[in-house]
Amino acid sequence: MRSERRLRYLFLDFNSYFASVEQQERPELRGKPVAVVPVLTDTTSCIAASYEAKAFGIRCGTNVGEARMRCPELEVVAARPKIYVAYHEKAKQVAERVLPLDQVHSIDEVSFKLLGEERNKAAACQIAVKLKEVIARAVGPYIRCSIGIAPNRFLAKVATDMQKPDGLIVLESQDLPHKLHRLDLTDFVGINFRMERRLNGGLIFTSEQLCAASRKELVHAFGSIVGEKWWYMLRGYDMGPEIHPRRSLGHSCVLAPNMRTDDACKEVLLRLLQKASARLRAEELWTESMDIDVSSPVKGWQTHLKVPPTQDTITLNEFFLKAWPSRNFQQPRKVGVTFTNLCKAEHVTPSLFDPNYDRMLLNRAVDTVNRKFGKNTIYLAGMRHARDAADEKIAFNKTWLFQEGKGDNAIVDLPDYDERPMPFYRMP
Repeated sequence: MRSERRLRYLFLDFNSYFASVEQQERPELRGKPVAVVPVLTDTTSCIAASYEAKAFGIRCGTNVGEARMRCPELEVVAARPKIYVAYHEKAKQVAERVLPLDQVHSIDEVSFKLLGEERNKAAACQIAVKLKEVIARAVGPYIRCSIGIAPNRFLAKVATDMQKPDGLIVLESQDLPHKLHRLDLTDFVGINFRMERRLNGGLIFTSEQLCAASRKELVHAFGSIVGEKWWYMLRGYDMGPEIHPRRSLGHSCVLAPNMRTDDACKEVLLRLLQKASARLRAEELWTESMDIDVSSPVKGWQTHLKVPPTQDTITLNEFFLKAWPSRNFQQPRKVGVTFTNLCKAEHVTPSLFDPNYDRMLLNRAVDTVNRKFGKNTIYLAGMRHARDAADEKIAFNKTWLFQEGKGDNAIVDLPDYDERPMPFYRMP
């Protein structure tokens, strides 16, 4: 059984990615505590922190005002999504000189499949060291990564979190499960605090108990057949790739201080609706429901709207404007639009006699004009003051920036950090 569970995957996780890119780009930030934020205001939250900042207890989600209190020397910088995507693309290009990419998981995570002799521990570690070397040489020495190597992708990902920063952990079949016993339940990918409470209800409180549980006990604890899958994954069996259909699509925006008014909220939400509906059409998706959210430290507002299958901006705006009079928020800080109950175009048959059909043709024409002449060449009048708001953001689970028009979000081309010729290390 152990021979069937040889090393198969190498998982690479970039450490404190956004903050590391900022330190690589800006030498004055190196060695200093750095927090990356969506907008420069103390009322927002950090979206990334350097390891120097993490030493003060600053994490993703820490309020900026609180972070400054913990670390008065904290350097707070505004996020630059285009730069992060450019470094992501550069890192992929460089990593391919060592081993072909198997899967890109997020802006800061990629995995590789090991074949033949590469599955031996010594050879796999040699590949990992080469990956670190070429990334440091071509992308930059401040772009550090942790690498996990294991019989399946799940355990390889878990291994990357066992040693940070700049770690290298190998989990062989003979290491399982005792090397996992020192982890907290929430250290496993897929176990959040809510799932941890569910497992506690199944009398599983530690990683050792999780690993020792039978398949039947795990099915009971997880509340579904997923528990049996966990039994196999924890023992190093490769369960194959997972395919997750898109369940939602949306955009959100942290409001600048001068935009935290009722009218500005409305205009930014209209801007987000136009942006999100353009993405629906670009991805050939239709939506049947829409969530509007206004976040506030005092009193927020959320509403869920059912809509007929549509990808039409005007139809979605009409539903939003009908719901807007029911708003009751105070001191808004962030707004968002999310489309759910998505379906592919082939599953929707719009009627030729439905007025929305003409609007669909209008939307396509608007998208074409904006792609040809630039973002917001044509836009809805109701968002005229906010048409330049809500620039595209890059979350950790994204690897690209949506382009609304010609030249929008063009990827920055980064030169090699070290200009000497870069050899190929691909294994024979």
